[in-house]
Amino acid sequence: MPTLADVAPGTRATIASVGGERAFRRRLLELGLLPGTSVEVLRVAPLGDPLELLVRGCHLSIRRREAAALELTSAAGESAG
Repeated sequence: MPTLADVAPGTRATIASVGGERAFRRRLLELGLLPGTSVEVLRVAPLGDPLELLVRGCHLSIRRREAAALELTSAAGESAG
């Protein structure tokens, strides 16, 4: 299953599950990254970390390691390249 760390900027996807240790998972859930939530990757920093996301109308930046804990059900609008 793809993770949020795998998608390109401009991609919209839906979160399937949130992984990681309990405290780490809880932090992601508190940020609004819940299963079933639609997320759009807006930008990735020049060195690949962090990622800027649009979640529920809010801009959010998370590290690639955190994004790798978010499995996706679908991804649409992937940019070529």
